[in-house]
Amino acid sequence: MLRIGLCVLYTALMLGANPALADVVAAKAVLAGDMRKLVFLDEAKAVPDVVLVDLEGAERGLSEWQGKWVVLNFWATWCAPCRKEMPSLDRLALAVSDDVSVVTVATGRNPPAAVTRFFTEIGVENLPVLLDAKTALARQMGVIGLPLTVILNPEGQEVARLIGDAEWDGPDARAMLDALIAP
Repeated sequence: MLRIGLCVLYTALMLGANPALADVVAAKAVLAGDMRKLVFLDEAKAVPDVVLVDLEGAERGLSEWQGKWVVLNFWATWCAPCRKEMPSLDRLALAVSDDVSVVTVATGRNPPAAVTRFFTEIGVENLPVLLDAKTALARQMGVIGLPLTVILNPEGQEVARLIGDAEWDGPDARAMLDALIAP
């Protein structure tokens, strides 16, 4: 009994000292469905500061979204599971609070015209697109297959990743995100 009490006390102290960890613990507790594939890191990991470009050729960086939780999706126009997953990310982008942003990174050879055509074909209208034509960001982040989604905390650090497609606007994903952003 004493051992259980000490365990509860140490856990409470640890969570009180690290609120971001409390968010992750809460999110892990609600993982279900597709979100069971989401793997949380033991400790937040810095994300490389790589300059990407958007569809208009303007330089962009992930730091633009710092201060929010970010659902960062790596994909490509030739990727069949990406075609299936992307509409759910689009719907998620419309449904989330101001505390969460959904950002996509087309990695590899994805010319802007092909990306625009891809989005038009599948009805995606609400997602920002960053181009990682030389796969610099993808390589530095260890992306070895597509699609791959990374969760970034408000400090811009990776806290979790999911390999493969998922239903990002479903109740399981929403419960996980709600647990992350809960005060």
